[in-house]
Amino acid sequence: MPRTRKPVVPGWFDQDAADFRLLGTRCRACGSVFFPREDSFCRNPGCAGDELDEVPLSRRGTVWSYTDGRYRPPAPYVSDPDAPWQPYTLVAVELAAERMVVLGQAAPGVTVDGLTVGAEVELVPGVLHEDAEHIWTTWYWQPVATAAPEAS
Repeated sequence: MPRTRKPVVPGWFDQDAADFRLLGTRCRACGSVFFPREDSFCRNPGCAGDELDEVPLSRRGTVWSYTDGRYRPPAPYVSDPDAPWQPYTLVAVELAAERMVVLGQAAPGVTVDGLTVGAEVELVPGVLHEDAEHIWTTWYWQPVATAAPEAS
């Protein structure tokens, strides 16, 4: 039986989109952008707007901060409590066009040693967990490969 692909958090991204992006909300009244999405009111305390549009967020941003996670995170993260714990890297990414910072996990294999504040990263789809019935999809931040300078 084929397994069903399911986003870890429904509505935060479109797992099947060719142009994979996180999905945010923009207030029609003030233009503020939010992530995660908001469906009922503008989160800007200076705005009473309640007309919101879904908007795809930028795929690239810059590292604002990062750290290694040394604890088991709460749901929707899935891990075997009997397995040895493996730290992971968290990245706070500034999205300049949206004027916001989005927190997410770094792509597998990316450690704090491979990140610097201000470095460019991009959003990539990933798999958080698989079981007999589902493949739980998520997103990761991955450093953008920089081309080596050409020799003259």
